[in-house]
Amino acid sequence: MHDELISDDELPLARKSVLPGTGFFLPDSLEDDLEDEQAKAALEGTEVAVVADPDADGLACVALLREAYDDVRNVPDPEELTGDETDADDADDETPDPLEEPEPTPHRVALLPASPHDLEDQLERVGEHADEGIDVYICDLCPDRYEYVEEELEAALEVADRVAWYDHHQWGDDVAAAVREAGVDLVVGDSEEECSADVVYRSLEYDFDPTYEDLAAVTRDHDLWLREDPRSDDLADYAYWTGPEEYVEVVREYGADLPEWVEAYLAEKRVEKEALIDRAVSRAEFREIGDYTVGVTYGRCSQNEVAEAMREQGADASVVVKPAGSASIRGTDAFDRCHEVAGRVNGGGHPKAAGCKPDIYDDMLDYAHHWTSRGAVTKQVILDAFRAVVDGEATEDETS
Repeated sequence: MHDELISDDELPLARKSVLPGTGFFLPDSLEDDLEDEQAKAALEGTEVAVVADPDADGLACVALLREAYDDVRNVPDPEELTGDETDADDADDETPDPLEEPEPTPHRVALLPASPHDLEDQLERVGEHADEGIDVYICDLCPDRYEYVEEELEAALEVADRVAWYDHHQWGDDVAAAVREAGVDLVVGDSEEECSADVVYRSLEYDFDPTYEDLAAVTRDHDLWLREDPRSDDLADYAYWTGPEEYVEVVREYGADLPEWVEAYLAEKRVEKEALIDRAVSRAEFREIGDYTVGVTYGRCSQNEVAEAMREQGADASVVVKPAGSASIRGTDAFDRCHEVAGRVNGGGHPKAAGCKPDIYDDMLDYAHHWTSRGAVTKQVILDAFRAVVDGEATEDETS
């Protein structure tokens, strides 16, 4: 297959909006090999490993840990912006250049980016490649079941002096108990009050500069979808559009007040972002499910802004289905059971913000139908999950 068929570089906006990114079309085996080499290079000679979600919240946790461990700062040259896109909800949309040789990290605190779907893979790599006596931190990630990470976590525990897990998602009591029983220092914050950066900030025995308290607060503003601090959108966008290592080092240097050269970079990137948002919003449809209005749409886009646009049009909850097959579910004060909906379709998250990827894709024909039908089957599966949750809510009300 010719490279240009899957390349984003020259793809018209109309097609880019409905197709997944280049990384989606690379075989998992190739991505696994690449990630294994990257993890091995990152862990070489390091004292600390941080397995974290590469969104603004997870990366703020890494910044806090590097500061607490007095790690070297490695601020990028403004003339060398990477533009390497990464998104927690769409991690399979983008991938680093598979031909690029990974380099050993200059840091004593190594970052291993992980989505909820490959958390166990990164834990396994810690067990395989980390030096004996390493400290391990897991941030902004939550397993749906302990069995999903049991063996890999045990392997990491065997090489580590200590393993700490800081998060703010909705944990099942049995999962939390099993993680703690395995020997992990687990701290889970209130998902409606704290982001994971808040949890790390208050859990580490370190006297942080006020800049880091501000960074955690601004990160929380976006991660909990409070939208009270305009800087939080900048942090979220920058974490999405640049490489994880670059983001961590920039916020260590500048905090939540990003420098002018980053602001200029964001302004340029937002031209296309807004166009993709507009296309997704124009496809929005609304369904009445019980007493709730659910907006649903499809497209490669920034899901939070699209969800906000559907809320302004009357949606109590919103679903944004992505070309890679995943979906983001966003709630409001009227509907705060998004994590329950996602839990029915191979996902999880928070009461007002969750993600999932329904297990409905058996071959490329299923994906072809997904793209040409603008996610019709995925939409239906998630709407059915909404109905199940809402019907259960109605039954609870009747019996109470």
